[in-house]
Amino acid sequence: MLTCIRKTMVVTMNASRDILPQTDLWIEDRKIVAIGSYAHHPDRVIDGRNMVAIPGLVQPHIHLCQTLFRGLADDLSLLDWLEQRIWPLEAALDGDAMRASAQLGIAELLAGGTTTILDMGSLHHTEHILDTMLKMGIRGYSGKCLMDRPNKFLMQSKEDAMQESYDLAHRWHGLDQGRVRYAPAPRFTLSASDALFEEARTLADAFHTVLHTHGAETRDEITEGIKLHRRPPIAHLFDQQILSPSLVIAHAVWMNADEEDMVATSQSKLVHCPSSNLKLGSGFAPTVRWRQKELTFGIAADGAPCNNLLDGFQEMRTAALLAKPVFGPTYLSAPEVFAHATIEGARVLGLEDEIGSLEVGKEADIVLLNFRGPHHQLWDMTPIYSQLVYQTRASDVYLTMVAGKIVYENGQYPSLRLDEVEIAAREALIRVLRRAEMEPLLSWMTT
Repeated sequence: MLTCIRKTMVVTMNASRDILPQTDLWIEDRKIVAIGSYAHHPDRVIDGRNMVAIPGLVQPHIHLCQTLFRGLADDLSLLDWLEQRIWPLEAALDGDAMRASAQLGIAELLAGGTTTILDMGSLHHTEHILDTMLKMGIRGYSGKCLMDRPNKFLMQSKEDAMQESYDLAHRWHGLDQGRVRYAPAPRFTLSASDALFEEARTLADAFHTVLHTHGAETRDEITEGIKLHRRPPIAHLFDQQILSPSLVIAHAVWMNADEEDMVATSQSKLVHCPSSNLKLGSGFAPTVRWRQKELTFGIAADGAPCNNLLDGFQEMRTAALLAKPVFGPTYLSAPEVFAHATIEGARVLGLEDEIGSLEVGKEADIVLLNFRGPHHQLWDMTPIYSQLVYQTRASDVYLTMVAGKIVYENGQYPSLRLDEVEIAAREALIRVLRRAEMEPLLSWMTT
């Protein structure tokens, strides 16, 4: 099928950063086949006038398993947030609850213009996340969360965890021509042993995939990490030879200068989660210094309970604003931030040759933005990157396409009915709260 998006502004994010006004985008099967004129008759024409076409946003750190818990873990520091709410709630998930949580999260992401994610599952029911990703059309990685250190809520032996991880990778990695991939996910050094990290790294290497973890998120994590390993977390992972070009580290707020150099030397990747870092009181990631050291990083929302939104546009705006009081108003400009949400996010995942920009031959992961709202008046007379980073909202997304397939259009999803998912999610949350013995939360919700 040949589709043409007619007469739209195209923000390419190619190497030249070309911005093309009143241009046609041509998509055949999964790929972009032409930009501009093309001597063929389309099977479908999409009117792109007064709209802007951008590469789909890439969020390389998401927790779909936590979407059900939105608003139930507010105003806590990270370790209390984990121990008092998130770990017991994750432990109480069943398969149907996991599916409903993933459906809600992916629906929000697609409606907000995110086409690719790196997701960290929980200890159990990861297959429901992967299956939901496959059916709903989003691109990305997900993987079973790995935790083998003593924990009264979530803990599994290294042997059992890795056996399940290999089984999942064999079954799910590379489905739909690589749209859905598997990524092992040791949670962080305080909950996953050195041996578990090493075996997860071996799995990632065997499947040529990424290894996903958290690191240096809070001061408390640094303190506990030094107690446990006599080194802060990132330095410890470097000593264990875990740092590598395939490693993706979320947060990294409290890396010291030596650890930043270790990340640079190893070509490991980072993910900036600005709203999550603010809400949990974790700190301010030194993104300008990361850029000065040429560290590769993307931008992501993290999970719904530590952000409350999965809105990639809000994360861009917050990332840009956060850098300015610390480094100065000229730092982390709008074009730079947009790059970290698109092509640099793709680079974090090793997918920069497939996605992250609108170029002939690349996968057709395209988002159409409707700029008719009052906050976008005179948009064609001002710099487009300023519009995208400082003014655009998730609600401005009109259409989202992944691998040439429309997965969201004007409030509708071809793969699900949101009202039915809401009913299933409500029933699932009641089950989870009861199973977790969090009766006060259940009483508040049902009054």
